This record gives sequence, structure tokens and C-alpha cells, in this order.
Amino acid sequence: MRAVVQRVTSASVRVDGSVVGEIGPGLLVLLGVGPDDGDAEKTWLANKLCGLRVFTDDAGKMNLDVRDIGGKMLIVSQFTLYGDVRKGRRPSFGRAAAPAVAEPMYEAFCEAVAEQGVGVARGVFGADMKVSLLNDGPVTLVIDTP
Repeated sequence: MRAVVQRVTSASVRVDGSVVGEIGPGLLVLLGVGPDDGDAEKTWLANKLCGLRVFTDDAGKMNLDVRDIGGKMLIVSQFTLYGDVRKGRRPSFGRAAAPAVAEPMYEAFCEAVAEQGVGVARGVFGADMKVSLLNDGPVTLVIDTP
């Protein structure tokens, strides 16, 4: 799995002009699923993101995780994170999982985060989504599972 994670003051996702998911302070997670990703990767990434200390404490140090601040995650599927642009000018997405594999893994990942006590808002798998965010910091990380 691959995630682009952004610390946000707020974020939302729209489909066909309607808001389908939104959060206040927390993490916007753009999630890509690879063809070999399974339970181990899902669990590792959920644990990593729920415990990721990227929010500032009273001393101004990044020392708090999303649960510490009462934040939520907006999790949006994004197969383009596996785009390969090394050859030519058009990305190849052969390293992304097929929708039949990726969608259940995306849903399972969202559930794994929620099971850790973090509120989860979602995009709509496979939809044309419009994502808005107010990046806080900015703090942006790219995380690949082992």
C-alpha cells in the first residue's frame, strides 16, 4: 500500500457536486493499493497512521497523534499513486491493484482505522472525486508499506 498523508485543518471530498465525506482537524489520506497487498499491509499502515505523531503539542513539537487531538481521517482511494512515468508521457498503472482487489482492501483499511477509535470519512471508490483541503503546516508524508 502507498499513502500520501497530509495534516489538515479541514478536508472534504465531493462526488457529482455533493459532499460525501468531510473532516475538521486530522489527516487526509490518499490511499493506493498494490496487487499483492493484504491483511499484513492493511494492519501495518492503519497502525502507523493512527499512531503517527505529526500534530503539535503545547511546546510546538510534533508529538501528538490524530487520536490525541480528537481528529479524524478522510480516506480517499487513489490508484494513480502507483502510476509509473519512467517511459513515455502517459502514466502506466500496471502496478496498481485491479478494482476487484483494491476496493475490498480500501474498505478493510477504513475499518481497521475506525477500529482504533479514529473517526473515518470516505471518498467513493472509483468515482470522479473533487478533494478540497486546508493543509496545516504544510505537513505531507509519503508512506509505503514494507
